Amino acid sequence: MSFDQSKYVWKNGEMVPWQQATFHVSCHGVHYGTGVFEGIRCYCTDSGPAIFRLYEHIDRWLASAKVYGMHLPYTREQLADAVMQVVAANNFSSCYIRPLAIYGSDTLGLHPRNTPVEVVIFAWKWGQYLGADAAAKGAHVTISPWRKFSSTAMPATAKACGQYLNSVLAVRDAVARGFDEAILVGEDGYLAEGSGENLFLVKDGVLFTNDEKSSVLMGITRDSVLKMAIDTGMQVCIRKLSLEDLLAADEVFMTGTAVEVTFVAAVDGRPIADGRRGPITSVLQRLFADVVSGREPRYRHWLTPVATPVPELNGERVSQCR
Repeated sequence: MSFDQSKYVWKNGEMVPWQQATFHVSCHGVHYGTGVFEGIRCYCTDSGPAIFRLYEHIDRWLASAKVYGMHLPYTREQLADAVMQVVAANNFSSCYIRPLAIYGSDTLGLHPRNTPVEVVIFAWKWGQYLGADAAAKGAHVTISPWRKFSSTAMPATAKACGQYLNSVLAVRDAVARGFDEAILVGEDGYLAEGSGENLFLVKDGVLFTNDEKSSVLMGITRDSVLKMAIDTGMQVCIRKLSLEDLLAADEVFMTGTAVEVTFVAAVDGRPIADGRRGPITSVLQRLFADVVSGREPRYRHWLTPVATPVPELNGERVSQCR
């Protein structure tokens, strides 16, 4: 991951150079993690760059802000348009997009009271979260010694900055012990999610996943995979998942904007089935790739085109994928 190609940031209603997109050291959000954010991907399609499920991400961002009593002084449409402006201004054909709102500089008392809200949107080139070969080779994960916080302690369905300290602890521990990713268990002893991913299991042809009752973020990629699975005729079951369910599964995969759809090869060194990508995971992984690239017409409404200059060579349009 590198920010070298990122030139412009949308900050508080204006496009500013990357180097000028700064906050003061006294920002409430810097000290206490009082902020909400999103992770969105823009994909290269034959018709140019397109953002995957843009409005669903904007809606979740606004919902997270509402949970924390944070008012973003922009409409849903203005924020969506700002996301597209960032992609176009940086001339990206594919990228990862980070909308962020934090309480700014006014007080360092715990209650933000009338503290202004800083709103920024920026983007950068970011490939596979777990590495270029993760989708094909799978991830080696560990059960984290850190528990997932309960939704009675913090609202797990909100995507808030400070809440991710839980994930940082888990993934740092996992990587230090030689694993790619961590899976967190909730206070009730049932599986929650990865440090930044939702979980899916396959057993006897049935696709299983959990929901907000397990203190998980309701992922938009998760929702997309569920819809695609149902449309494909797969049997889907949503319920709490145990560690025993995980280890006995025929297939396990994770979903998220960053990780997309990546299968789990082994848990704490113990292979899932034969340690290879299973048939249901393969179907959903291929279908997801077709959807985000615009090759699957049934889900084209999930893609929001971004108007950017189309390069030409000898008078003909050439691919913007780079």
